[in-house]
Amino acid sequence: MTSFEVPELTEETIFTWGAPPLKFGAGAIDEVGFELTAYGVKRVLIVTDPGVNALGAPQRLADTLKRYDIDSEIFDGVHVEPTDDSMNKATEYARVQGPWDGFVAVGGGSAIDTAKAINLLTSHPGELMDYINKPIGNAKVPPGQLKPLIAVPTTAGTGSESTAMCVLDILSMKVKTGISHWRLRPTLAVIDPLLTMTLPPEVTAAAGMDITCHAVESYTARYYTTFDRKKPEERVTYCGSNPVSDLWCEKAMTLLAKSFRNAVHRGADDLEARSDMMMAATFAGMGFGNSGVHIPHANAYPIAGMVKDYVPDGYPPDEPMVPHGQSVSLTAPEAFRFSFESAPERHLRAAELMDPRADTHNDPREQLPSVLTRLMQDIGIPNGIGGVGYTEADVPDLVPGTMKQQRLLATCPKVPTEDDIADILTKSIQNW
Repeated sequence: MTSFEVPELTEETIFTWGAPPLKFGAGAIDEVGFELTAYGVKRVLIVTDPGVNALGAPQRLADTLKRYDIDSEIFDGVHVEPTDDSMNKATEYARVQGPWDGFVAVGGGSAIDTAKAINLLTSHPGELMDYINKPIGNAKVPPGQLKPLIAVPTTAGTGSESTAMCVLDILSMKVKTGISHWRLRPTLAVIDPLLTMTLPPEVTAAAGMDITCHAVESYTARYYTTFDRKKPEERVTYCGSNPVSDLWCEKAMTLLAKSFRNAVHRGADDLEARSDMMMAATFAGMGFGNSGVHIPHANAYPIAGMVKDYVPDGYPPDEPMVPHGQSVSLTAPEAFRFSFESAPERHLRAAELMDPRADTHNDPREQLPSVLTRLMQDIGIPNGIGGVGYTEADVPDLVPGTMKQQRLLATCPKVPTEDDIADILTKSIQNW
């Protein structure tokens, strides 16, 4: 018998995929206490924001935890669209008031991402910038396991309940970035569509566009076998599109086609649409959280980080901001025109899934952009980056912020240059 020999491999042959356990359905929030008993916790910090706290869900959760002899405290200092300052303040609060056996995040991606950062920085030594992705931070690897974290999303958008990353603004640099490592992934996602029934239409629309871009970017991302071979310790969370992530993204797009518009326009009375959107958010998270996103998300970080005076309807009125779901969508049509030639069949399939009844364009490159722009018009998304206050004169300032997102741009099947990004931004001043 001859010995087994492994040939020298220069191209990648391995992809990774991971997601947390999931509990989904109306009333699921009331079972968080039962789930926590499996981890032997006795004291947890509930992480939320002032708006969600005012609606009562965190207190309802705290009350149910008492039935399982679990003490809890509510921290409602999460900043909508978190910053390094807000995450550091939240972490300091947790350190002073701790120790904690575990955490429960109740809210949108802002609350879940803040809870991930708190969990990381209270479980292991170091500061925020130690763990921030390169080239902005040092990309330190978490040295060990974190505490149990249960994520309870109250918006249908980020998919943060199923991903291994958290996103934040670095105020001094006016750019958005993040921390990415599989240890950040929540221990359990508890998804209760009833928590989204009172979301304003504007928030539903913005969050839904985040789902849309997660699914479409992931589906059109560079295929995992086209990357150079990596050593096991060098493999990153974003490994490129792959057969497993593709399945989740396709299902997410199908649900969006069915229910996105209904959730925006009739969401207060349509539990089925709200359930579909929550499921789409989680499915897209299971897709992009492993395969990755690319140009629309890379552009979104400086668009959000350099906001001037735009204050969106449906959000806190006390400071300018571009909601993440808006910022990722504003350059998406032009970004997919740019990437079309790298994977035409995937762009066309994404367009078909997002709108099976869409008219066929003579120019196939226009199929997906037209589906997206029509959707954005229907649900009230601003018309390009001009709709949130940017002009062509701002483009040179936005480009460097995009180019810092090499972790994302590397996943694009057609890697853009600075000139390409400038062209995409310029053509995205208006989308229709």
